[in-house]
Amino acid sequence: MTAAEQLTLSPLPLAGAFLVSGTRHEDERGWFARNWCARELAAHGLTAVIAQSSFSSNRRAGTLRGLHFQARPHDEAKLVTCVRGRIWDVIVDLRADSPTFKRWHAEELDGDRLSSLYVPEGFAHGFLTLADDSLVLYQISTFHEPGHARGIRWDDPELAIAWPGPPVVISEADRAWPTIDRDALG
Repeated sequence: MTAAEQLTLSPLPLAGAFLVSGTRHEDERGWFARNWCARELAAHGLTAVIAQSSFSSNRRAGTLRGLHFQARPHDEAKLVTCVRGRIWDVIVDLRADSPTFKRWHAEELDGDRLSSLYVPEGFAHGFLTLADDSLVLYQISTFHEPGHARGIRWDDPELAIAWPGPPVVISEADRAWPTIDRDALG
């Protein structure tokens, strides 16, 4: 494997979360970069299975999605990539036995850099778009199970996430999620 084919996995402050970057190989046609490699993810002890891949298209800057997760036994790992536009991508550790339980971390992802956020099982995930027409790709380790879909309010005072601005567009479902102190994790 050449250096251009390798992924760079940079650990983040929350246990098990990584910023994932591929090295661009450029020539007269444009560029090529890897964003997923089961062998490299597994070498870091990460879930390296993709059961589903999904897109999220967001028309307006200020669109908020999240904070979403699936309850056990259907919790999921995700690799989240902004392929067009820019997003403020947020993860929250919901693992009660984790040293980073109830802590959050955010990364700005954009379509020019194509870095990805590896979100481990047991985390909530959400984002706020920072540009119009942002497109987000999710590579997900388990199948979506509607009966296990859960969420936490984006503005939960206990989490105190420092969003870069208030949402302009947010679904009624995302407005209605409970706070983390109201048994949101069940």
